[in-house]
Amino acid sequence: MPKRPHRPLPLGTPAGVEVLTKILTQGPIPRVQIARRTGLSQAAVTKAVAPLVEAGFVTDHPAETEDGTEVRAELGIGRPVSPLTVVPDSISVIGLKVTPTDLIGVTTDFKAGIRAVRHQQLADKSPDSVLERLAELATELMATLHDKTDPAGPLIGVGVAVSGDVDAVHGVVRDSPFMGWRDVPVAALLGEKLKVPVIVSNDVRALTVAEHWFGVGVDADSFAVVTIGSGVGCGLYINGEVVSGAHGVSGELGHLPLAPGDLVCTCGRRGCVETVASSDAILARIRETTGRPELDLAGAIELAHEGDAHAREAFDRAGEVIGSALAAMVNLVGPQLVVIAGEGVADYDLYDQRMRQAFAEHAFGAAGDCTLMLRSHTFDDWARGAAATVIRSYVRGEPPLHR
Repeated sequence: MPKRPHRPLPLGTPAGVEVLTKILTQGPIPRVQIARRTGLSQAAVTKAVAPLVEAGFVTDHPAETEDGTEVRAELGIGRPVSPLTVVPDSISVIGLKVTPTDLIGVTTDFKAGIRAVRHQQLADKSPDSVLERLAELATELMATLHDKTDPAGPLIGVGVAVSGDVDAVHGVVRDSPFMGWRDVPVAALLGEKLKVPVIVSNDVRALTVAEHWFGVGVDADSFAVVTIGSGVGCGLYINGEVVSGAHGVSGELGHLPLAPGDLVCTCGRRGCVETVASSDAILARIRETTGRPELDLAGAIELAHEGDAHAREAFDRAGEVIGSALAAMVNLVGPQLVVIAGEGVADYDLYDQRMRQAFAEHAFGAAGDCTLMLRSHTFDDWARGAAATVIRSYVRGEPPLHR
């Protein structure tokens, strides 16, 4: 059986979890501000922080900016204080992202800062082969933690991000059309190989956790992350939590039936957003309409930028459907911000205008005030998201990282 993390956090109460979460996501932060933001007394904050400082997870030593300047805060009476911050190297985490063609792995510190990166190509995407390769990749990353020239904290767990329907509670990939997997107990099988706790998550939800704890979502009341690539995914942060759904499925924007019904999706259903708006669908459409089957995505983008009518039509069609899907999602849940992300989304300025037009046409009332932000992500960011899910479970004491 996988071992428990050998660096347990000294958190005995919900107040302690809340305090550490504030320090981790909003630090450096003075005790008095933690008290204000949590509603706890300063005495309760001090009581929760003391064992964390003693164990080396948190420090009140002055932090430094990149230029070496100390970060200090001021109390209302003008007296400088040393804010609390997490000690990044107090623990280490491994994050793994699985795609049909590649495995991407990173090691991170307690603040989800990436320390090491490894990429491997996949020739076989069968579960047995991928799990064996994941174990090899994780083992290789574990070895980097023992580099004496760049010491890292103890490893507390491994996160795995996979597309599709993932039962995160039991660590089972129930259905991943891109991988061709059904009911694969990834956490149990990989945990047995590595002898460390393993957390398996839907990849978009993992990316949303990273944005919630360490990105744009830190100061947002609500937000959504919409990812556009080989598929179209959506993660939601609403009412103080990343939405998982009663059955582990939520935010499946790519499978809203807003596209023509004659188009068959990789999931087997008809008319899904992905049949028009995914990068694969856009490329397929341009190859078909131009009669150029040799085109790759970069060539298709270049063709559209040159003004080719067929290529422009494919991107306009994608923008229309994405904008309509975004409006439907925003009308339903009302997020403050939508981050539109993906490996090459910054290159997709071709559909940005049409997407925003369609969104404005279909967003109801004040929902149209939702901010749409384009933001490029790399596969390293997806792997970092998997690591962020481990950090969150570690702080909260959730299985398999229970204290």
